[in-house]
Amino acid sequence: MFLTAMGASLTVGALAIAVRSLAGTTPASASSAAKPEVMVWKSPSCGCCGGWVDHMRAAGFPVTVQEVDDVEPVKMRLGVPARLQSCHTALVGGYALEGHVPADSVQRLLRERPAAVGLAVPGMPQGSPGMETGVKDPYDVVLFGAGGGDSVYERR
Repeated sequence: MFLTAMGASLTVGALAIAVRSLAGTTPASASSAAKPEVMVWKSPSCGCCGGWVDHMRAAGFPVTVQEVDDVEPVKMRLGVPARLQSCHTALVGGYALEGHVPADSVQRLLRERPAAVGLAVPGMPQGSPGMETGVKDPYDVVLFGAGGGDSVYERR
């Protein structure tokens, strides 16, 4: 029995090495600066959401987009308060992202790992990622769900 279990363990290990080899990674490079996947829920007709997705991909995040007719149930499930809502909602590394959150703010969030639900850029401020129109309005990146309250994480 021990030899059978040991053989199965070796087979699983060999399979993992083979998969990493086919993917062009080694165990050392697999743990390096790979960014976690960003799952985005957005309306099929929203162009600015597509601009934000492009911004996140340009920053090196792998992004999966789920187009839905109604993003509200996702916002509710992920705990995004109505006062902070915007056009699209995302999930990365266990955190909710609401609206046009800059990629470097997401990187900081993932590095610091605060006790919070996530980050939000309420509304659709001009000049935020995906909302580049030549006009840049000041806006806040809000950390929410930390101890039940909101705080300004960054001012832009």
